[in-house]
Amino acid sequence: MTELQPLDAGFIELEDADRRVSLGIAAVAILAGQPPARAEFAAMLAERVAANQRLRQRIRRAPLDLTVPVWEEDPNFDLAHHIRWAALPEPGDETVLREFVAGELVERLDRDHPMWECVVVERLTGARWALMVKAHHSLVDGVSGVSLFEELCDAPEPGPGPRTPPPAEAGGPDWFDRVVNGLRLPLDAPRYAVGMMRSLIPVVAAFVSVPAASSLNGPIGRQRRYTIARASLAEIREIGRGLDATVNDVVLAAVTSAYRGVLLGRGEEPTGKTVRILVPVSMRAADAKSLLDNRVSAVLSLLPLHLEDPVERLITIHQRMARHKSSGAAQAEKSLLDLAGRLPFAPVAWGMRLWSHLPQRGVTAVATNIPGPRRTLSMLGREVLELIPAIPIAMRLRTGIAILSYGDQLTFGITGDYDSTPDLEKIADGIHTAIADLLAAARARPRHPVG
Repeated sequence: MTELQPLDAGFIELEDADRRVSLGIAAVAILAGQPPARAEFAAMLAERVAANQRLRQRIRRAPLDLTVPVWEEDPNFDLAHHIRWAALPEPGDETVLREFVAGELVERLDRDHPMWECVVVERLTGARWALMVKAHHSLVDGVSGVSLFEELCDAPEPGPGPRTPPPAEAGGPDWFDRVVNGLRLPLDAPRYAVGMMRSLIPVVAAFVSVPAASSLNGPIGRQRRYTIARASLAEIREIGRGLDATVNDVVLAAVTSAYRGVLLGRGEEPTGKTVRILVPVSMRAADAKSLLDNRVSAVLSLLPLHLEDPVERLITIHQRMARHKSSGAAQAEKSLLDLAGRLPFAPVAWGMRLWSHLPQRGVTAVATNIPGPRRTLSMLGREVLELIPAIPIAMRLRTGIAILSYGDQLTFGITGDYDSTPDLEKIADGIHTAIADLLAAARARPRHPVG
């Protein structure tokens, strides 16, 4: 058995605190041709699952959360628990698919078994089908979730031979390690605290300083809306080169413009203190890509919604993100997670449960940018035409945006609370408009000759 990491366990606590939310994250693959026969798909999935132990494990919690939850083998593991087949109603177009995804984001994964499932979706227009791979956030983050999907796909050609299972997991600490960690805690905690104090100042300030009230933050219901925006990755990179910004800066500038448009459409005044966005930052080493867990920290930043000029917004975002990176805020949060792993689990779990019941107003939205596969994928000989991300919302965050690259396309999967975001499509429209405006500005910028 292996203990859950603090962040992995935290997602379980957050879901338990609010029965209206599900913390399953998903990737929706659009594939060419007809779906495979059920027996063929099940045989393929069985082979992949056999190579990944975590996919056969469930979470076991201790009474009163006195000890850390652990991953244990599901004694009743049955692949049939993890495969579902669905068919879209007429006309089977993207609008119908988006409604299907929104409905799936509401459904919780079964805690009695490994918390993942594959949904084969038939009757998609254009001689296509879809596969929705859904896993609980305690099992994967964005990077490991994409890696999990790649494991389900065909091996690249020419074939490299048998698949190599992910690196073996280290077991949880034995009783001696626990005793040593407990004895060292009074010495280690002050050392951690001194090292984090300076870099934690912006993190604490972000949560203490509440953004201006807006309709983007507030109670959420159980139902969801879901929509999609798309962009050319080549054009995003062209904007970055032309306006001296990173791909992530351009993405956040487009998101900023979209939220500005939504607020204006609702008759609200967008200010520089209206939207504080949480941007997850991967802390995953290259050799840990295939390990199923969460290895992320986060950057919190106010979006410059008050600026009317799209280029000025981009420049401001670039400067702010550079300051956040240099401040070490993400490393500070990672250190907090490390320290949490050394503390007794019960007070950590109870504290998180209490905190999750408080009406947080410090964060307004979340946007996560996930690097996707660079090569063209296929599954059972059928080409993956498109990969679309979908993330849950919780904690008064009425919208969430996941951005995933695949080939030359950047896809924005946008989740919204059903009752409070009837205008969710405006976020997608705003992203499209913002990218077009920035691309025109980048191309109009004078080019200085070299030499």
